[in-house]
Amino acid sequence: MTANTQVNPARDGSLFSVLRDRTYRHLFLAQIVALVGTGLATVALGLLAFDLAGSDASVVLGTALAIKMIAYVVVAPLAGAYAAHLPRRTLLVALDIARLLVVLLLPWVDQIWQIYVLIFVLQSASAAFTPTFQATIPDVLRAEEDYTKALSLSRLAYDLETLFSPMLAAALLLFMSYDSLFLGTALGFLGSAFLVVSVALPKALPTAARLGIRRKFAEGARIYLRTPRLRGLLALTLSAAAGSAMVIVSTVLIVRDVFKRPDSSVAWALAAFGAGSMCMALLLPRILKRRSDRTVMMGAAIVLTIILGMLAVLWPVLGNDARWIVLLAGWLMLGAAYASLVTPGGRLLRRSSTEADRPALFAAQFSLSHACWLLAYPLVGWLSARAGIGSALLAMAILAAIGVAAAFAVWPADDRETVEHSHSDMPAAHPHLAEAPLAQGTHSHRYVIDELHERWPS
Repeated sequence: MTANTQVNPARDGSLFSVLRDRTYRHLFLAQIVALVGTGLATVALGLLAFDLAGSDASVVLGTALAIKMIAYVVVAPLAGAYAAHLPRRTLLVALDIARLLVVLLLPWVDQIWQIYVLIFVLQSASAAFTPTFQATIPDVLRAEEDYTKALSLSRLAYDLETLFSPMLAAALLLFMSYDSLFLGTALGFLGSAFLVVSVALPKALPTAARLGIRRKFAEGARIYLRTPRLRGLLALTLSAAAGSAMVIVSTVLIVRDVFKRPDSSVAWALAAFGAGSMCMALLLPRILKRRSDRTVMMGAAIVLTIILGMLAVLWPVLGNDARWIVLLAGWLMLGAAYASLVTPGGRLLRRSSTEADRPALFAAQFSLSHACWLLAYPLVGWLSARAGIGSALLAMAILAAIGVAAAFAVWPADDRETVEHSHSDMPAAHPHLAEAPLAQGTHSHRYVIDELHERWPS
């Protein structure tokens, strides 16, 4: 049980009803202020890389973001194993303070290698913070309906961060240098720590249960890779990574080196991407009522690929004034396509798992999807600096197209939740057949990979 005595949020059908729970409300606000601070750091880090490396800024930024992905893929599972032995609130606050201290050091960096070291420490702390934070929410909101609302609010928070933080950065850069943005990031982490410490958090699961969850990670990867729609999701994640990496890594180089525009223009360009993402996130609930997840995601991946390809073709023939307008429009459309690609992913994971296997499946998605960005970030950074922006755009268009082609190959158009199949090796008295009796050797029910259904029916 949580420490508060709020009215059951499930009685209210609105998305924001879960904020009546005091513990969750404070955790959600902690997530928001930390994300706003992180968004400010994204802008500031790009400008710091440009100051130190000039035209090689995209290489530095791409490498730094690749280090971030390595920290998430390598550190997160290790942190999850040890974090379960520590008090949650103490751990979360300590990690926020650690991130705060690292961010305060960034303005004093004068060597590129120092960026890499500090980013690894910062993202290692985030890699420990994020899964611990996420694992706390379902223990705070026990009802599945409330937890589902919390997932939606979390996605909204990330979308707001991609829009609000660059806009805030652009406004602040009119009056101060980019170094001051790191102070805003530190204040975000400090606010997160205060909000976490202001509530009592439920204890983690007993040791035996935690060990069971850790062992299930391999099971989650097995379920993921044997489910056609999830293989399609992974392929489309490659397309999403191509589009977002192009924006995040190359924007500072384009704006500051190619266009010779001020620091605030970097933030406005990133805000255009966030605005496209936010607009589409607001429209998606209605669109997904009329169109399948596969149709929306495939369409978005195709649009993203076409946008990257068109930008690659137009880039060499346009002047800088026209390029600036085309860049803002292109980033806006890429943001919309990106949101359409990543937002339905949680729905696919939910459809493809039992409640017991769902945490392991989300963990598998976390690790496998980050491998896509681990490829895209350094590739676009190196190409932008060495071969030019046009070449980087073309390469990302090709990478996105590979993702689309792979998704078409592994994700059938006839993607039904209820699948007809047989159990030739199952005894007639098995309880599963009692729940869904065979008719002429086959039966149908909602199909997921589990201990009774090892492979997807051909």
